[in-house]
Amino acid sequence: MTLSLPEFNYVRQLVLEHSAIVLEEDKGYLVESRLLPLARREGFTSLDDLVRRLQTEPFNGLHRQTVEALTTNETSFFRDFHPFEALRKSILPDLISRRAAERELKIWCAASSSGQEPYSLAMLIRENFPQLANWKVQIQASDLSTDILTRAREGRYNQLEVNRGLPASLLVKYFQKRGCDWFLSEDIRRMVDYQAINLAGSWPLMPAMDVVLLRNVLIYFGMETKKAILSKVRKVLKLDGYFFLGAAETTFSIDDSYERVQFERATCYRVPKA
Repeated sequence: MTLSLPEFNYVRQLVLEHSAIVLEEDKGYLVESRLLPLARREGFTSLDDLVRRLQTEPFNGLHRQTVEALTTNETSFFRDFHPFEALRKSILPDLISRRAAERELKIWCAASSSGQEPYSLAMLIRENFPQLANWKVQIQASDLSTDILTRAREGRYNQLEVNRGLPASLLVKYFQKRGCDWFLSEDIRRMVDYQAINLAGSWPLMPAMDVVLLRNVLIYFGMETKKAILSKVRKVLKLDGYFFLGAAETTFSIDDSYERVQFERATCYRVPKA
């Protein structure tokens, strides 16, 4: 199954309009490989037939599945490692001290994919900060794809996924193997609340966050969308809060309202006090 150029361009525009993700002209193979399983599952004999159906109907579930199939869900447990070390060694101890009176912490994983990032945070907190057991700790997690959020809530991972970044000690402690897959304990899963949010669209009303992680996402957006998202993050980030981007991402030349803060090999951002 291959896509003709007009159908490929239609898909690019569909994804741009509904997720703000920019698919470059050289992403034809990516589009075909991501849409092929969807086309087969829905009974289409070719990708062009799938796209022609999309073109002749108002936006519906098939359009949504197409957009979600083309969003990137690459993730792993304790991905990039250094931000988690900064949280463990510096940021969470600082916030625990600052929030001693209210005894509340709020963390948002803004592109959580299949859940490895928020669950890594939950395990990090459980392992290193027993004093938070009596605090109100909220880990909010969001993603564009409702299907991927359903999978994240389940906490089910295959052998390859648990082999990527997850220490063996945590696998044994917090996971149970059933058949070929590993299931995360309900105790850890309960620490994370999931919600579908399109970062490029309107955001629901959210509480002020102590930590926001928006890692490896901005690279897929155009400049105006990046500016809009960074502006909205400022509105939900507490003035003494911490904001993480991916290692290859930056606020520089996009939004100068942030200041960069270095913790050994991890970089995060804060909003300077006026």
